[in-house]
Amino acid sequence: MTKNKKIYFASDQHFGAPTRKESFVREQKFIRWLDEVKQDADVIFLLGDLFDFWFEYKKVVPRGFVRVLGKIAEIRDSGIPIHFFVGNHDLWMEDYFETELNIPVYHSPMEFIFNKKTFLIGHGDGLGPGDKGYKRMKKVFTNSFSKWLFRWLHPDIGVRLAHYLSVKNKLISGDENVKFLGDDQEWLVQYAKRKLETKHYDYFLFGHRHLPMQIDLDKNSKYINTGDWITHFTYAVFDGNELDLQSFA
Repeated sequence: MTKNKKIYFASDQHFGAPTRKESFVREQKFIRWLDEVKQDADVIFLLGDLFDFWFEYKKVVPRGFVRVLGKIAEIRDSGIPIHFFVGNHDLWMEDYFETELNIPVYHSPMEFIFNKKTFLIGHGDGLGPGDKGYKRMKKVFTNSFSKWLFRWLHPDIGVRLAHYLSVKNKLISGDENVKFLGDDQEWLVQYAKRKLETKHYDYFLFGHRHLPMQIDLDKNSKYINTGDWITHFTYAVFDGNELDLQSFA
């Protein structure tokens, strides 16, 4: 890490939902946050569900999101690395961020090391025990034949259908109870504990749950959930020594 710089993590903005008007207010707030953190950011991690729905047609980009995409492009062009993890609402992201914005896209958790601290970072959907219905649906949605079929729908129909399902169908959306369920019922906590059985990680960083959480897994390892930008407006920041949750007013 660069001296006096920080690493920022945010997830679950769900831009586009529940309506374009309501989403626009949250989008403006997130852009203000990006403007603030770019002053001392060494790296920025976006941990998925930036959009409530995203599909990459060959020649079409989903309508909306111009301001947030422009701000992300500006920050990346300034030289600040940005990493993007696909969430359950933007499962069908492919190479748009990579080719247009020079931002790597990850479809599964990845390991990073900063200042000798080891991080395991991802969105969090489908990890750990349970949630079998969503896991089955995810296999269907990420199947290449399913994507090929969807691509044949006119974007006006496909995007409208996807927005409807993302809000109405909880199995498809992967939405979970946003109340703390306890360590033994929080699947990502259980996932992290199982990972620790084979390798040490200082920090596990995930989104998906829409609930800001900091949980000590043992005396040397911590699980952090970044919350969301719908209700909590929270994010995580690593200053080179400690990783903490903060909120943006």
